[in-house]
Amino acid sequence: MKKLACVITAAAAMGVVAATPAAAHSTATHTTAGAQRCTPARPAADFYAGGRIASAPINDRNAKCTTISVSGIRDVGRPWDRCQTFLVALLSTDGRDPTYTEPVRACSPTPRTRTVLATGVPAGTQFRVLYQVDYIEPAPQSVRYTVWR
Repeated sequence: MKKLACVITAAAAMGVVAATPAAAHSTATHTTAGAQRCTPARPAADFYAGGRIASAPINDRNAKCTTISVSGIRDVGRPWDRCQTFLVALLSTDGRDPTYTEPVRACSPTPRTRTVLATGVPAGTQFRVLYQVDYIEPAPQSVRYTVWR
């Protein structure tokens, strides 16, 4: 992957450092133009860490879509809850730590509503989508969503 200029931000409340590459910055704008070029994926949950659940790695091979967005958000345990905070971990090909986008609050008032999490993502990028867990008792929150890339 090309070298990306990064802006480092510190999330003081969580003690976490997140890097947002200029070529894949996050935004909460709903997609409009080019939405038909992106294809859906429903990644499985892979692990829980630091109050977030990460998806299994997603390989982006769609050269016609340069955004990562989510739709169809629904809390399995509380189906009326259709909002969640997401971020994207862009994985490096050389084993370095992932680069993270800024968290984005995404809601799906309708299943077709998409919220953009990252833009300017080159084809061939491997990434994970993470969501902030709102509760862990009696069981960790499980959120269903579709990723468009």
